[in-house]
This record gives sequence, C-alpha cells and structure tokens, in this order.
Amino acid sequence: MVAGVDGSQGSLRALDWAVAEAAGRGLPLRIVHASVWEHYEGVRSGLAADRPSEQVYAETLVAMSQERARSLSAEVEVTTDIRPEEPVTALLEEADDAALLVLGSRGHGPVAGMLLGSVSLSVAARARCPAVVVRGRGPDARQPSRPGDGHVVLGVGDTAASGATARFALRAARSRGCELVAVRAWHGPRHPTVPHSPSDSDQLTARRRQAGRYVDTALAVGEGLAEVTVRRKVVRGTAHQTLLETAAPADLIVVGARRRHGAFGLQLGQVDHAMLHYAPCPVAIVPEREQGGAV
Repeated sequence: MVAGVDGSQGSLRALDWAVAEAAGRGLPLRIVHASVWEHYEGVRSGLAADRPSEQVYAETLVAMSQERARSLSAEVEVTTDIRPEEPVTALLEEADDAALLVLGSRGHGPVAGMLLGSVSLSVAARARCPAVVVRGRGPDARQPSRPGDGHVVLGVGDTAASGATARFALRAARSRGCELVAVRAWHGPRHPTVPHSPSDSDQLTARRRQAGRYVDTALAVGEGLAEVTVRRKVVRGTAHQTLLETAAPADLIVVGARRRHGAFGLQLGQVDHAMLHYAPCPVAIVPEREQGGAV
C-alpha cells in the first residue's frame, strides 16, 4: 500500500487512514514524497530565507511521517521514499505495483470542503490500482467507526466490469467487520405515456427490476465473502445524489471508473467526479477495464 504525503493537513489525515487500512489488511505501507510537490495545493512555494533546502525538507517530512505511522500502529511495516519527480508522474508509477494508493484531498477558500486538489484528481483518474482520496476536513471530518459499527457504500455500475468494484467493496467491509450497502439508482422514462397508465407503471416496474438485477450481478463476485452483511438499496433518483445521501454516515464509498484502452486524459465519469468533490467520507476509485475485469 502506498500513501502520498506533502506535509499538508489533508495528507496527514490520508496517512492516518492508510495506516489503519494497512493494519486491517495486514499489508506493509510505503510513504512517498515527490520532491517537487511545492505545486501541490496547500504547500507554500518556499521563497522565505529561513525555509530549509528542498532535500532537508523532504527528508524531515518523510521521517516525521514514518514516525507518525509507527506511533499509530506498531504492527504495520513502514518504509519511505523520496522521488525527485513531478507528483502525478511519481504517484502513477507507484500505482503500477501497489495494492492501494491513498491520497489526501485539499481545497481553497470558503467552499474548500467541496474542492479537490489537482494532483489527487489526476492520479485517481489514471491510476492502475484502486485509489482512495481521504475526504473530510477539520472537526467535521468523518471519523472511522469502531469495528462493526459503520458501513461501506458501493455504487453499482451497469457494466460487467462492476464486479471488480464490488469485490473491492466487499473486502473493505469484511476488513472492517461492517455492513455493505450496495446502491443502484434508476429513473423513469423521459417521455412517459399517459401518467399513471398501466403501460407507464409497467415501464417503471421494469426499470426498477433491471436496477435490482445490476446489483445482484455485481454482488455475484462475493463468493467466499458470505460473512459480509449486504443491504441492497435500489432507489429512484439520480446516482450521485443517492450515493451522497447514503454516504453521509459511511466509512468509505466505493465507485468504479472505466479505463478505456488507448484513451488519454481523466478517465472518470460524472458520478466519480461528484463523489471525489462532494463526498463526506473517503472515496475509493476502482479502475475497471472497458471489457470487464480490473486493470
């Protein structure tokens, strides 16, 4: 597991989350700092005369981060690395060999709670491994529940690849000993027939049942995870609003992002963007191949 740090409060919260996650999964934790992270939101450019050199700053940062991680859990093996690269490039390379990449969320101004740093957005949109952006800031940030008390939210997509996302969510719920809430939103036809007519009612019933089938198909990957309690939530409405409402008391929300072969740029859908910018809890983006399976 890899956690990116830059010294901001957001990255420290992400580090704390990563330590707890690594302990729950029994994984080692690698703390990474890119030496040119002055461009990352929340880190000053450092023109002051009393600012330590970049190398000294980087070494101090990773040493303090390692000490912080070890103080939180003596069970987790913690290593560090300083990479003299642009942060997005460095983290995407780290993601190639990581089980999970953990990042902080950072914003500015009066709507800071709704904004996402450009590094976190770019990495989450292109990483080849699941990436968690730890959202929440200040005293109102969502704190992890005690084992068995919280829940994980799964946003169910409409492709065969959604199984990869469901598998990640099921395992996350199992490691926390909590319930998984599988959510699928649906909407009626844009141009219904005569309101309240039998044909209109039949269309609504068909769409609701189809949404339920998407949930069942996604959760079919859960063989061997029978100990996880799953609650299905099929709701008429918009996907992003339904997920945000369900995520309000959640420990983690999990959504998938298609990775189209040969495509460039940010490969995120509207729901992914909404969760990354507005969710009140950590958000896991699980990459999915265009033709099924995880990347």
